[in-house]
Amino acid sequence: MKYTVLGAGAMGLRYGVLLQEAGYDVDFVDPWEKQVETCRQQGGVFVSRDGQNRHLVPVNVYYPEEYKGDPDVLIVFMKQYQLADMLKRCAHFFNDKQYVVTCMNGMGHIEKLNKYFPKERLLGGTALIGTVLNKAGDVDFIGAKGAGSMNLANETEKPDEMTHKIVKEFTDANLNPNLTTNFLGTLMAKVVFNSVVNTLCTMFEIRMGEYISSPVSEKLAKQLINEAYDVCERAGITMLNTREKEWETVKVVSEVSNPLHFPSMYQDMSKNRQTEVDYINGYIYDLGLKNHYEAKTHDFLRNLVHLAEFSKKFDVDAYIKQVQAKDAEKAKATANN
Repeated sequence: MKYTVLGAGAMGLRYGVLLQEAGYDVDFVDPWEKQVETCRQQGGVFVSRDGQNRHLVPVNVYYPEEYKGDPDVLIVFMKQYQLADMLKRCAHFFNDKQYVVTCMNGMGHIEKLNKYFPKERLLGGTALIGTVLNKAGDVDFIGAKGAGSMNLANETEKPDEMTHKIVKEFTDANLNPNLTTNFLGTLMAKVVFNSVVNTLCTMFEIRMGEYISSPVSEKLAKQLINEAYDVCERAGITMLNTREKEWETVKVVSEVSNPLHFPSMYQDMSKNRQTEVDYINGYIYDLGLKNHYEAKTHDFLRNLVHLAEFSKKFDVDAYIKQVQAKDAEKAKATANN
């Protein structure tokens, strides 16, 4: 089938390149000028695996407004806060036959996608696959070939012939898809995972392997997992895993699959980009409030991340000058009195 990836960032490139290497026709559409122009100048994207064997992979990258392709399947990997604008810019090549697969972080994207695509043609997933965009036109696949896995579910929870075809082709690409019939439980499994690993690794600027090596990693993870599961139970969401299994997933992915990986939230903050914490820990907290439960730890972490974002962008020199100017004014006023 023909695939078009909306969002040629770290994960979009990983999915698209692996499908392309498996023999499928893939295009990329991205709004970031530096990414598009760099890939065009290079003749593709440089791909490494765990920092090794860096090589150029030819890819077709387009701006939304110029793309005229007719894909069978759209793969969507945008930041939550960028998605609405991206869909609007891409709407001219959407049609009533296309299927959509999205494995984005956080929650909030399904409602936006449903404005353009019905439930019958939308598949939501979660990707436990580490990837880093080093810079424009340069991506690093974390983990050995074939590492990582994903869960996938139809929004209708009724897999059809096209669904099974997508799963087969994702399998060919070593994306290791697991098809479920629990849509919200599938999506929330990754939200809970990210609410632990992404947020904590970002706050302390550490890799997943460093986090899991800590003697307090289990206690911290289980506190967040238990709060999130309390919220989901009150919201009527049946999770894919038990609480204990969710902790085991955090442990195995952090310790075995991706120990060298800096999660995407850390990558965003380190580059002074807006994080998606409001769509992860914030989503859990807000969902809890709707169901008369306060997930205080998630709210606390969300606010800590926002404080860290603020501090990264804070102009210390300008602040010092401002304080000194005020002190000088006070001194002058005192002397005049």
